[in-house]
Amino acid sequence: MSHSNNSNTNDPRQPSAAKPFKVPMVSAQDLPVDYSGFIAVVFGVAGVMFRYKLSSWLAIIFCAQSLANMRNMENDLKQISMAMMFAIMGLVTNYFGATRPAPRK
Repeated sequence: MSHSNNSNTNDPRQPSAAKPFKVPMVSAQDLPVDYSGFIAVVFGVAGVMFRYKLSSWLAIIFCAQSLANMRNMENDLKQISMAMMFAIMGLVTNYFGATRPAPRK
């Protein structure tokens, strides 16, 4: 196969016309959904409403993950702060709130 010599002379590509790739700018509304922030809100609300300790702890973990992967400062910070408030309220009501009365026999 002696076409390797001919490939250099018959190459249709033009190296002078090549441009480096630039990442296109994406608006804040077009960014993908932050699922970990949404899950943190869901777990936080479940922790407050149903008094699940595990749900409140999972909300804190998902808040930390969402904070680490934050893309849009304004929108994500609002969602993370709301989820963190629900998670903290759930933990406070679970550990320091009124205890459930024991069933009478």
